[in-house]
Amino acid sequence: MEAYKRWVRQNKEFVHSLESLANGLTWLLPERFSESEIGPEAVTTILGIITAFNEHIIDTAPKQSITGSVEPYSFPYPLCLSALKDLETLVEVVAQHYYGDDKKWNFLAVTEATKALVRLSLFRKSGYKMLLQGGETPNDEELSDGFTSQHHIGLKPDGHQRSGYMKINPGANPMNLERRALSALVRFGEKAKVSDPVWLRRVQHQQATMEPTTSRVDRPTLLTVLSERGLRGALFLIGEILFISRPLIYVLFIRKYGIRSWNPWFLSLAIDCIGNSFLSLVTTSVAGGKEQMFHLSAPEKDEVKRRKLLFVLYLMRDPFFSKYTRQRLESTEKVLEPIPVIGFLTAKLVELMIGAQTRYTYMSGS
Repeated sequence: MEAYKRWVRQNKEFVHSLESLANGLTWLLPERFSESEIGPEAVTTILGIITAFNEHIIDTAPKQSITGSVEPYSFPYPLCLSALKDLETLVEVVAQHYYGDDKKWNFLAVTEATKALVRLSLFRKSGYKMLLQGGETPNDEELSDGFTSQHHIGLKPDGHQRSGYMKINPGANPMNLERRALSALVRFGEKAKVSDPVWLRRVQHQQATMEPTTSRVDRPTLLTVLSERGLRGALFLIGEILFISRPLIYVLFIRKYGIRSWNPWFLSLAIDCIGNSFLSLVTTSVAGGKEQMFHLSAPEKDEVKRRKLLFVLYLMRDPFFSKYTRQRLESTEKVLEPIPVIGFLTAKLVELMIGAQTRYTYMSGS
């Protein structure tokens, strides 16, 4: 296993290219969207899990420790969520094949509930940071929404603790000065060619014991977020919880009212609108306001854009798709059908879109 991990880390570009090619070819498998597509979906699921495992190997490659960094999670949350997402499609296909269209929603509700619990646990463990790609991508940015960066333990020159002071002013921290002095003594002892004197061993031991103390970072708790950020912190938490629980609520309402009902569609759209509105509100400064604005990192800004793009999926979900989108697609296909090559490609694209739309997991956005 260690040899395989080293190979993946050394050839990650080749691995990514091979995975993209394999995943793309799965869309051309025969009977992909037919009634007996358990085999093709099983192949796709296995490839997806292998891809997630390789990404986990690359993401967990040993890195040089950084002062003030948060300890990695003991549980591989991104790998677990990626595997659940890949398995969910296979669960849907198998459940539909053996139990029918109505009973499959029971199994989908279980998988969505499992994903929601894992994401809520990750949300808490991360110090209530924004989930990237639904938790499949680790959010390791140090300045993520201002929570983690405010919990570094440091000392002001007057001896009092102050959040973030050690990170911003490392030279003013007495612990940093002492560590640099110890490092200089160690280098001096090594260059002096003295055969392991007692004082050198003591200095090396003291230097080793100082490192964990200066690099510890406390993850903010729920009470800390609410007390430091007030209303904005509460709105951010509610928005993230709505984003996490929305797929489960959507499936439960489909299970109750049916896929052709407008109730699940409108409720899911309302939850997404409220969650995104809360996120936009807390990340936008108010003129004359005294509350500190949430500072989003670059990956978090990309995540906000991704969540807004997910609204396009509502055009592909029933009953909107059956009543409006499908008619537009079929009319476009008829118009372009006489044109060589373009007509063939359009027909194939429409076929794939209609086939993918029949699967909840392809259009769930979860």
